[in-house]
Amino acid sequence: MSKKLVSVALLLAFVVGSATAVQTNAQLVQDALPQITAWRRDLHQHPELSNREVRTAKLVADELKKLGYEVRTGIAHNGVVGVLKGGKPGPKLAIRADMDALPVTEQVDLPFASKATGEYLGKSVGVMHACGHDAHTAMTLGLAVIFAKLRAELPGELMLIFQPAEEGAPAGEEGGAPLMVKEGVFKDFKPDAVFGMHVQSTLPVGVVAVRAGGAMASSDTFRIVVHGRQSHGAMPWQGIDPIVTAAEIVTSAQTIVSRQLNISKDPAVVTFGIFNGGQRFNIVPETTELQGTIRAFDEGMRKQALASLKNIAEHVAAANGATVETQIPLGDSNPVNSNDPALTVRVRTSLESTLGKMHVIESPRWMASEDFPQLALSVPAPSVYFFVGATPAGTDPATAPTNHSPKFFLDEGALDIGTRAMLQAGLDYLGYHGD
Repeated sequence: MSKKLVSVALLLAFVVGSATAVQTNAQLVQDALPQITAWRRDLHQHPELSNREVRTAKLVADELKKLGYEVRTGIAHNGVVGVLKGGKPGPKLAIRADMDALPVTEQVDLPFASKATGEYLGKSVGVMHACGHDAHTAMTLGLAVIFAKLRAELPGELMLIFQPAEEGAPAGEEGGAPLMVKEGVFKDFKPDAVFGMHVQSTLPVGVVAVRAGGAMASSDTFRIVVHGRQSHGAMPWQGIDPIVTAAEIVTSAQTIVSRQLNISKDPAVVTFGIFNGGQRFNIVPETTELQGTIRAFDEGMRKQALASLKNIAEHVAAANGATVETQIPLGDSNPVNSNDPALTVRVRTSLESTLGKMHVIESPRWMASEDFPQLALSVPAPSVYFFVGATPAGTDPATAPTNHSPKFFLDEGALDIGTRAMLQAGLDYLGYHGD
């Protein structure tokens, strides 16, 4: 046989082998899917708020131990980590799933709908997996099952991170990715890459979206307290009105994005979500409180927005004879969730090989934020985070209830797609080809 024919034969064998591996991986997911679905429904029916994921953490830890993973618990309160060492040398990969639910009362008619309640800001509230973290946890447990089956031929090492409090720790508490890092989640395992995924209502089931660079915005919260002087509402000239002053701060702050930031470069958002002042219609109060969020994709623009808001608050207050107490930013901030360009190319190739090119699209930038990037930045290691469509076929994703809505609905077809996508990305990164 000529050298040319040998080369063609080898190439054909590689292509056929790769296709066979993808088919085998898809079958592995199909075999695990009933259990993944059962886990998801159980978690959906028993959601737990941030830093309160006790039942969820126990379920995860118990399953990982059954599979032979090295398990650590109690990281950042309820975080669970499972490490699996493959039978061959290779790189180290971390895959992260979040576990917490939201203070939302479910309005979806499901046989496994949540009836759970919890305490949030001192009030009894409904609790719901309104952002799909139940799916993330179930899919990643499914991955744990599959990776354990392949252990003998698996190159490298795998860490599965089940993170609490992605939605934010309760007031006065630490939590989430920052606390996991602080408590040494990577003390004994330094990943070469970190992967994450999120189900998304704006995409139809069957579609996965990924983009290089900034995929999700940075986020900062802020708090501004305006101090005035109380007076009777009939004689406001005897006081200093913090409500009017706060209203002027809100109005003036709209110029930060519209007139001060170069939004032709990157988008940014300044949003006020709390305006709290006064207790009676005819009394000018002593104080008024503002809280909100700043989102950006560029660090320079982020810093400019924070500085501009502080400047506006102080000068508007002074012009009205009031004073301000500012916490800008307030608490932990989330950096831009930025996908490493070179690694994104590799991951996208993996996604296309298992789902088909037509089912993998470039994700638009999302102004929502995540604490996921803090994990990779702490190592540091390149990371990739992609989105999995959750809206049923026949429903316009543009009109579907969004993540965090009490009517958020996950088509369980997303469990198959998301598990297949992450499995293929993980196996390809580790260098496993079904041999």
